Amino acid sequence: MDTKDKLDYWYKKICVKEFIALDPVQFPRRYKKREDIEIAAFLSAAIAWGRRDLILRSAEKIFALMGSSPFDYVMSGGCEKLKNNNIHRTFFESDLKYYCRGFRLCYAKYKNMEELFASRGNLWQAFDLFRREMADANKGVFSRHVSNPGGDGKTGSACKKLNLTLRWLAREGPVDLGLWKKIKPSSLYVPLDVHVSRAARSLNLLKRKANDKKSVIELTENLREFCPEDPVKYDFALFGMI
Repeated sequence: MDTKDKLDYWYKKICVKEFIALDPVQFPRRYKKREDIEIAAFLSAAIAWGRRDLILRSAEKIFALMGSSPFDYVMSGGCEKLKNNNIHRTFFESDLKYYCRGFRLCYAKYKNMEELFASRGNLWQAFDLFRREMADANKGVFSRHVSNPGGDGKTGSACKKLNLTLRWLAREGPVDLGLWKKIKPSSLYVPLDVHVSRAARSLNLLKRKANDKKSVIELTENLREFCPEDPVKYDFALFGMI
């Protein structure tokens, strides 16, 4: 079985509806309104590291705080009542407040989050714009929970959580939501973490040792040779092979 056959096999095995109940993608899927889905996707991905059972438990905490509509919670300033209780590992209520303030500014300036991310020439530039808008909403403070894609020759973060968010929002199912239409699956990048990078290196799809922006680009370009129109579908395969 060659590399493409392995990837296709694992993609079909893992990317099924049953996967949803085991993954934080279930949270944006709970909502019907576009803005609620977007906010739930960004926040669920923001805490998507560590054991998955703990990620799901922590996400439940977030959305219990936000009530029936995350968007209404954001726009009404409900976050200002938060204290600083722990939510997930190094993510606290103060970090949720940071995100909510940032979302409020973004929705005030842009029609929706898709408009923000579609407003730049490529997704790395869009990630930088998002990071700066979030900081502007928080007195110029940058958060460690919003990745820095780098620029001006800097290596930059892999931006795993943002790439995961966009995979959810811009790809069609059965797992991903396919809500966004202005950003095509062909332009997405793989959400690279330790597990995915390990599987990619075992298949000689990634030579670079660091798990950074350059590695994300290298891996995605290699996967694009197998499926130019949707290279990040193989994120499921690399995840499932571990």
